[in-house]
Amino acid sequence: GLAEQAAQAGVRRFIYVSSIKVNGEGGDKISAADSADPADPYAQSKWEAEQRLGELSARTGMELVIVRPPLVYGPGVKANFLSLMRWVDRGVPLPFGAVKNKRSLVSVKNLADLLCCCVDHPNAAGEVFLVADEEDISTPELLREVGRALGRDVWLPKVPTVLLDLLFGLLGRQEVIRRLSRSLRVDTANARDKLGWRPAQSLQEGLAQVSQWYRQEKANRHA
Repeated sequence: GLAEQAAQAGVRRFIYVSSIKVNGEGGDKISAADSADPADPYAQSKWEAEQRLGELSARTGMELVIVRPPLVYGPGVKANFLSLMRWVDRGVPLPFGAVKNKRSLVSVKNLADLLCCCVDHPNAAGEVFLVADEEDISTPELLREVGRALGRDVWLPKVPTVLLDLLFGLLGRQEVIRRLSRSLRVDTANARDKLGWRPAQSLQEGLAQVSQWYRQEKANRHA
């Protein structure tokens, strides 16, 4: 694979972008030292790739750095985050007003900033880093922030989370409601302590940037 070719070519350091899902589907202040707990095939594949890269590193001497981001957002975002922005933009009722969670996100700018730091920092070799924006946010807060950035009012009916689990389960969208209602907080202390890294962009700045991109894309489609 690519890593084998990199080692044969004499590449000094290989940085692998994995996923926070290697650590499980939720939790409070997940740290780089926590045990792996992959819960689905995607997370399992990421965990297995990390292990194989570790073996390759030990065999060849090529340095390995692993970065596990949570949900990444920014210009060009797709999948669930883009769907969320479309829901807010359309002004439809979003039944998440009763959700009391905290989730870590990471803007693409902050992720790129950490990856650049990992390229040549002497303390990065052999480490696992978790990466996130400085601030954690609840789902209702996130929806309101996106609404403010898009200039939209957000209606958040307070539907009990038990009912949300049932409704989304009937629709076969358990993973969606899990992400929207559960907590997943990431501890970036290892990156801070080993690399002196802190997020360069605030959550509010990141959301404003992705919202500006969304508005421009929408204008282009209707031009």
